[in-house]
Amino acid sequence: MNAQPHGQRHSYSTDMLFPKKSKRLYSELMLDSSAARELMVETQLRARGISDPRVLAAMSRVPRDQFVSESFRAEAYEDHPLPIGEAQTISQPYIVAVMLESLCLMPQDKVLEIGTGSGYATALLAELSAQVFSIERHPALAEVARQKLAELGYTNVKVFTGDGSLGLPSAAPFNAILVSAAAPGIPVPLLAQLADGGRMIIPVGREDAQQLQFVRMVNGQPVVSPGELVRFVPLVPSSSE
Repeated sequence: MNAQPHGQRHSYSTDMLFPKKSKRLYSELMLDSSAARELMVETQLRARGISDPRVLAAMSRVPRDQFVSESFRAEAYEDHPLPIGEAQTISQPYIVAVMLESLCLMPQDKVLEIGTGSGYATALLAELSAQVFSIERHPALAEVARQKLAELGYTNVKVFTGDGSLGLPSAAPFNAILVSAAAPGIPVPLLAQLADGGRMIIPVGREDAQQLQFVRMVNGQPVVSPGELVRFVPLVPSSSE
């Protein structure tokens, strides 16, 4: 349940930073994925205003190329989403960074992720927090992500198959919730599972008009702030299937 190509305020790409050279440069650097990650961090994230050192460090460490199929690995660090099967995509790195930075994650945090997808954002959350509970609607994607995360050594993650709009009451409350699928409104069950002082980032709106919404729970009440314009796949409740 990850982001599709979308409009956003910061819309320039690495081709604008390195005209006519970026695709060749990325292809060459894919021989060394760590160098490709560093280029991604510098040109796509830091250059666009991402400044949280923990987020930048995590995105320098997590190998995005391991979360896409072999046929797309040469594009793993380019500035766009990539297909992962089941009509889902792995989100554009910049949007992942925006969402992570907004959550101000602490090492002791317990996090809920809605929309595991490939497991890439799940791995980043695992780098930044103590516990990650992730829900994926598609069983096949959940299993692949579960295996990949275990293969990469992440032991603080649990991946579930189910209806993400309902959250995970048995593990609540959460310090942070990251939702990687667009809802028409903020789901009430997710609000109910935020701890006081907890934060949530979620894309809200119709398929053709979505915006990230940042939610902070203050004295039991949600305080909502608008963010980037985005385009994500829909958050589909079980009753809609």
